[in-house]
Amino acid sequence: MLNEIEVEEAQKLLLDLPVKLDTEPVPIGDALGRVAAEAVRADIPFPPFDRSPFDGYAFRGEDTAPASRETPVTLKIWQEIPAGHMPMGAVTEGKAAKILTGAPIPPGADAVVKFEDTEFTEGDVALFAPVAPGVNIVRAGEDIPAGTVILMQGAPIEPADMGLLAAQGLKSVKVFRRPLISVINTGSELAELGRPLPPGMIYNSSMFTLQGFLAKMGAGFRDGGIVNDDESAIAARVRAELATADMVITTGGASVGDYDCAKGAAERAGADILFWKIRMRPGGSMLAYTLGGKPVLALSGNPGAAVLGLLLIGLPCIKKHCGLADLRPETCTVRLASGMKKSSPKRRIVRGHLKIEDGEAFFAENTGQGGGDISSLVNCDLLADIPAGSPPLEAGARVKAYRVFQ
Repeated sequence: MLNEIEVEEAQKLLLDLPVKLDTEPVPIGDALGRVAAEAVRADIPFPPFDRSPFDGYAFRGEDTAPASRETPVTLKIWQEIPAGHMPMGAVTEGKAAKILTGAPIPPGADAVVKFEDTEFTEGDVALFAPVAPGVNIVRAGEDIPAGTVILMQGAPIEPADMGLLAAQGLKSVKVFRRPLISVINTGSELAELGRPLPPGMIYNSSMFTLQGFLAKMGAGFRDGGIVNDDESAIAARVRAELATADMVITTGGASVGDYDCAKGAAERAGADILFWKIRMRPGGSMLAYTLGGKPVLALSGNPGAAVLGLLLIGLPCIKKHCGLADLRPETCTVRLASGMKKSSPKRRIVRGHLKIEDGEAFFAENTGQGGGDISSLVNCDLLADIPAGSPPLEAGARVKAYRVFQ
């Protein structure tokens, strides 16, 4: 068992665990946020044919070469092409087709002009300037050529991806099954919601905070219930949940106090312990182990610290279980919007949000940085990573930060 390790080492230990990914088809309308299980190529170009970008007239550009305000060129209108209809035939010399937005360009035509740039009657249209061949025609495959990869394996499906898939006529897409993660909260002080709060107890807020973050990660969630501070009871509950869950997360008891039971419960269960404690504050009180080949993350009982452990240590592993290709937290460099008066003897993770001033990115620290604080997670889209041994930092200093999904 490794003890007091760095964030990056803990991430790697969890990422090195083997994962079996199952797949399933889902309707395109239900695919938002799911992870593509295979690459998808465009079988047909988009658009599938040359089409008009607006209402107007289609004709041969060369016929308009002599056109001017003084000597307009008049073309005979011989057909009308609404969207969804094929042309009746080819456009020949001296003729034009009335065409509506999205309609196919008729054979022979190589230019389109807007209605408002012409003068027309029921049978003729006059043009007052030459229109070069190729003008105002949306070519087949201009947006998506045939053979283009429109969805990468391991990519989360976004709204635009749904549109691209639908443009190919696909009714469903193969995605990775969402991993089921059971969250067990340990602690004799935890009270269920909806009941009067007994003296000395607190409501189980960590369960719902973690549920929300897991949903944003794309994972399935199950309430594993509350278990008192008892090693045997915790070990039994973890085993029971792992029978049908892909991963278990516990909160509470991950430190070294008399009532901290996470490590003892893991040992009673016969687990293979990966590491205990991370060199960061808050969130460093964390234990990770495997049981029956499945990972268990024992996070701090403090909700703020638990979320930081989940986001920095657990997130890459959970992304892997979701089938995502991009696993590591996204990082950026930002300036501090205000100074940090504290020195950082240990690596410190600070909750905050992005602030743009004069086109430059700044990190604005949220209030309430204690391990038990939940409020600092509100409007939190950046986590500043302050290295161990850092002195107090002045406003404007550059720091590394992790992006948090909002």
